[in-house]
Amino acid sequence: MGMSAEESSSTRPEVGEWPELEKAEKLARGAALKWASGVFYQPDKLDSLPQYQIREVQRNRFIESRIKSTAQSYLEGMNTGLEQLRSALTDVQHVEEELGSIQKDLTSCIDSFRSLQDLRELATKHDQLEAVVQMLPQLFSVPQLISEGFDLLQSQNFLKAHLGLMDLESLRDSILSHVHNRNLLSPTNRTSVESYFGGLLELNNALAQHLWRTVAHATKLVSEDPSLFVSAVRIIEREENIDAIVLLRSQPHGFLPPGRPKRWRRKFFQVIQDTVVASYFQAEPNKTQGQGLSGHLACLQNSILAELRIVKDLMVQCCPPHYNILMAFATMFHQGLTHHLHGILTWDLDKQEIFALLHWAIHVYPSSEMMAHPDLLPEVDISTLGALLPADAIGSLEESYLGKVQASIAEWMQKALEMEFEEWLCGKEPESDYQGFFQTTLPTIAMKMLDENIRVVSLISDIFQQKVLEMALGELEAFLGSLYEKLVEFCKAHHQEPMASKYYTARLLSTVNNCLALSSSISALCANGLPPEEPARMLPSLHTALEKMQKKACQLLLEEMLADLKPHFAQLPSRQWLLDDCQLTNNICEVIEKHAEDFSRTHKPVSMYLLSEAEHLVMSQYVKSLLQKRMMCRTAEERTKMSTRMLQDSSQLKELFCALGLEEDKLSLKVIADLQQIISVKDPSMLGLEVLGFMSKYPDISDDHISMFFYLRGDISKEICNHVLGIMAQNPQVLPENYDPIFSNILVPAPELPFCLGNICVPS
Repeated sequence: MGMSAEESSSTRPEVGEWPELEKAEKLARGAALKWASGVFYQPDKLDSLPQYQIREVQRNRFIESRIKSTAQSYLEGMNTGLEQLRSALTDVQHVEEELGSIQKDLTSCIDSFRSLQDLRELATKHDQLEAVVQMLPQLFSVPQLISEGFDLLQSQNFLKAHLGLMDLESLRDSILSHVHNRNLLSPTNRTSVESYFGGLLELNNALAQHLWRTVAHATKLVSEDPSLFVSAVRIIEREENIDAIVLLRSQPHGFLPPGRPKRWRRKFFQVIQDTVVASYFQAEPNKTQGQGLSGHLACLQNSILAELRIVKDLMVQCCPPHYNILMAFATMFHQGLTHHLHGILTWDLDKQEIFALLHWAIHVYPSSEMMAHPDLLPEVDISTLGALLPADAIGSLEESYLGKVQASIAEWMQKALEMEFEEWLCGKEPESDYQGFFQTTLPTIAMKMLDENIRVVSLISDIFQQKVLEMALGELEAFLGSLYEKLVEFCKAHHQEPMASKYYTARLLSTVNNCLALSSSISALCANGLPPEEPARMLPSLHTALEKMQKKACQLLLEEMLADLKPHFAQLPSRQWLLDDCQLTNNICEVIEKHAEDFSRTHKPVSMYLLSEAEHLVMSQYVKSLLQKRMMCRTAEERTKMSTRMLQDSSQLKELFCALGLEEDKLSLKVIADLQQIISVKDPSMLGLEVLGFMSKYPDISDDHISMFFYLRGDISKEICNHVLGIMAQNPQVLPENYDPIFSNILVPAPELPFCLGNICVPS
């Protein structure tokens, strides 16, 4: 239904009543003017003005009709809502009236409800009495059933005894639960019920004792008669199921029967573990130390393996699969062994005990001889159990073992050294091997002991073997240092009483051979004691100690030779030497041959080294004797004889040493033949050239050496001497890199000072 113009105008708001409407109208008018000015700006556009006017009028009429339709729909909806609100208000008022009526009725009935309380209490008591009457036969039979349960236990009929126990517990628990559900479980009521069923607790404890006794002897029972053990396991599983049901039922109301949960399965494994510990790991120190410890560990190995075999072959069939009984036993033995070995670590163990413990824990226990035995695989997985001893405990044991072995080796080495020194002074010739080389048993015994200790620890680990090897070599190095000191002491004793050390040279030769034997033995020891990927090596310091010891013995041997040669070299040079037709040289050769025969009783290359050093010693002593100012040639004839004698001596000595095995081109005796050329020069003015040629061969010769040889000639004036020395100074020589010194080791005697009295000096 439409609205008239008057109605529309009457509903239109006054100007200023709605500010937003006035603002919108102004904006609309402004927008319209802007549009019109843009469209009708040109005169030719004014012709279409009526058309625009008609179109806009139609558009406005359409908009007004839509607005009116929307407003009318809105008003109709408001009318409908108002009608519904009026209806709801009427309904609420009606409900309120009804509730008031009900409240009046309930108020009038309260006294009637109170009168029913006594009836309710009477009904409750009736229900309780009815339940008690129904249970009376069972309640009266409780003492008899308990007594029958004890009888069944005595006859070892565990399953029937447990069935009776379950029935009695069910009866007791139902009574307690019934009372608890009716909020009547007061301390007095609970005590009354539990006291009536007091024998039930004793029966339960008696059954448990029988069960745990059976479990404690499980391995024996399954071998003889597994029925008792199977019954015990079935009873334990029944109790576990009852525990689960009781715990589930207790969640709504929180009631748990007395003694629940029993957790007998946990107790089952605890009893087995206690039995394992008591049966295998209660060893006393005084019964297991020494050889007893090795026997104790071997006994543990055999008994534990036998026990695990029984478990796998027989007990596994008697237990539910989820028990994993074989791995459970293996874990218990592993834990018990770990605790037991930690207890053994607190004892005062010697090195044999430490070795036995280390070898057993590291190698025997996880090997196929015990926990990885084929009879136990694959059920027993030793990798999940870990090591018996932690790494720090093994490291501590290895350090302790290393210290004890080191102390033992040091003590033995000291005793061996004392025995060796006593043999040196005993006045007996040392033993010889099948080749005639002097030697003693010291290297063999020492290296055998070291080798045994190193080989033993190879059973533990390669790394530990290397540690023991390094320790042994260090002790051997210290032993060589002490042996060197004893050798020096032996030398002093020999010089004080030569007769007391009759076989002094033989002992020195045996010492040299012992050093060679030790050197080869140490190389073999290092090769055996190191991993295959590492090369055999000898500690540099140990090599130095051996070399020092060997060179000292060789030095003492050469000193003995020198002592025998000195009386002969004291006669050289002399006029008797020029006239004795090589007798002095023959005597020197006899001494050389005698000592060379001794040198031959040492192994190569030391024997050749001694010969080479002896040849050098003879040469240096020969040259040194010429420089002692014992004679001065008076005539050219004497100089010729001296030159001839030096050539003969050089040739004879070279033939001797070549016959003994030295190579002629490596002999230093040729210096004697070269020196005789300085003596044999007839024209002193040519000595400068001769000396320069000599210096080119022997660049270490000094002015003093040349001066002494000029003195030996006896015909060199001071001017010629100074001239030659000047030539030497103008032509200094540089020692070649591989030059073997000759004259550097030959000392020139100090010049004799003239005896002075006042202003007059008299040559001495």
